[in-house]
Amino acid sequence: MDKIVLKFGGSSVADNEKLKLVAKKIIGLYDKGNQIVVIVSAQGKTTDKLIEEAYTLSSTPENREMDVLLSTGEQITIAKLSILLNEMGYKSISLTGWQAGIYTNNTNQNAIIEGIDTKRIDEELEKGKIVIIAGFQGYNENLDITTFGRGGSDTTAVAVAAALNAKNCYIFSDVDGVYTVDPNKIEEAKKLPAVSYKEMLEISSEGAKVLHGRCVEIAEKYKIPIITKSTFNNKAGTVISDIIEENTIKSIVKKEISRISIVGTGIIRNTNFIKKVIDIIIENKLEMLEFNVSESKISIDFKNEVSDKVLEQIHEEI
Repeated sequence: MDKIVLKFGGSSVADNEKLKLVAKKIIGLYDKGNQIVVIVSAQGKTTDKLIEEAYTLSSTPENREMDVLLSTGEQITIAKLSILLNEMGYKSISLTGWQAGIYTNNTNQNAIIEGIDTKRIDEELEKGKIVIIAGFQGYNENLDITTFGRGGSDTTAVAVAAALNAKNCYIFSDVDGVYTVDPNKIEEAKKLPAVSYKEMLEISSEGAKVLHGRCVEIAEKYKIPIITKSTFNNKAGTVISDIIEENTIKSIVKKEISRISIVGTGIIRNTNFIKKVIDIIIENKLEMLEFNVSESKISIDFKNEVSDKVLEQIHEEI
């Protein structure tokens, strides 16, 4: 019997109707004989609302109290999803970060996981239950709640998968994989069937909101394959693993308004492509502040805003 970890982001659990879609995804994998652990984020924009409310009370709220406040968003989600699954006839239990044994350092707002005691999780799985864990949170030596920063539920999912020696870790969101460029900006964006850990780390570090960078580091360390998929369709996603593929450009990321990064493998040896990028910059009369080339990335900082047209031109050269 395989252990599988599933993570659902805020947009996937935003309301009760979407929770029902999530429940069906979970049940589909459970009915195949798998032991299922689910990690969830807060619903929709709950975390943003909680932050906004805190700052109406204080311009400098204490980090400890912010962790106590923000952790409630995920706790609402785990309880609602467990109630729903039990109503549908599937035994389920919700666990907070501390109940799931997720132990962290003493840093509030950006805590690091130091260990996971899986005893409670294993006990509930052996009872045939679907275990639903609040993402983004743990506890420290003072028994205080800690949180992992924005996107921290991804880190929870991969860390739990590693601790349980899970077969796979699925990250579900409203996007069905990793693309060559932001599909909301460029129509010709193509989904990548596979990306290496190192490439995904570069893509995440450049601001692509696909995966929390720390979760990829954990996945690489413990060799946990991450499969990114959409909650809202059954299309094949992107597998992030220890693959090695030479001389392949994978993705272009536009960070904020004045930086473009091109991520792949063997980029430094692809002089023809580097020349084409420079030609596009000259053609558009863009003023560069910095142009860096490494084994896996080209990063270009510009003096002024860069339009999506330039992004599209570079994408056509991939």
